[in-house]
Amino acid sequence: MEASELGKVLLVGAGGFIGSTLRYVIGGLVQAAVPTSAFPYSTLAVNVTGCFAIGCVSQLVETHGALGPGARSVIIVGILGGYTTFSAFGNETVNLLRDGQRLAAGMNIGAHIAFALCAVWLGRLAAHVIWR
Repeated sequence: MEASELGKVLLVGAGGFIGSTLRYVIGGLVQAAVPTSAFPYSTLAVNVTGCFAIGCVSQLVETHGALGPGARSVIIVGILGGYTTFSAFGNETVNLLRDGQRLAAGMNIGAHIAFALCAVWLGRLAAHVIWR
């Protein structure tokens, strides 16, 4: 691996550190707001806000050429990849099913799909409106 490629990998890794830290902090804040709920609100909140953010960034890149390839990788792959929690969503859904909470599992699946798609769309719309 060349030195320049190694530098890119390290920057994406640093972005992952930032995203994971944000996920931990925001997830903890959401969980503290609803401590007695069995429903995984913190994962849902992180995934939806991550989808909103990726929608904004993608719109800016596509319509304004914002960010170079390196910055895009750091933000999208590193920060947002470390921030969003699709694997946690899958695990929590399986745990709900295992525990016989079929309705909660179905609600978790539906909420993630509906809110995530809406958040990406809203993120793109917000970026379009703000940065025309």
